[in-house]
Amino acid sequence: MSNPLVQAFFVGRAVAEVMTERLENALTDALSEVGKLDAELREQLRQFTDEVMERANRAADVVDTGESTGFGQTGTNPVDLQAMIDELRAEIAFLRTELQRYRSSRNS
Repeated sequence: MSNPLVQAFFVGRAVAEVMTERLENALTDALSEVGKLDAELREQLRQFTDEVMERANRAADVVDTGESTGFGQTGTNPVDLQAMIDELRAEIAFLRTELQRYRSSRNS
């Protein structure tokens, strides 16, 4: 390689080939990681869906057997819904009274 122009051409060509190969490898690795991430996310979504459906089916089975669970309770203590509603109404009435008393004391 006596001619520097020819040598520069081949060096440039080699640089382009190496850069192209490295870019291809980097792109392939990135796409592989994206594929793995997609597969993992799909698996987690499937597991989440299965767990939700399992819990929903268990709750439906409890309702079908006639056991009342109430919200956030296990099936051991049946809940009297009317009594709960009455208690909540009484608490609301009490809070309204206290709020009115507080407002009237602030305005005086």
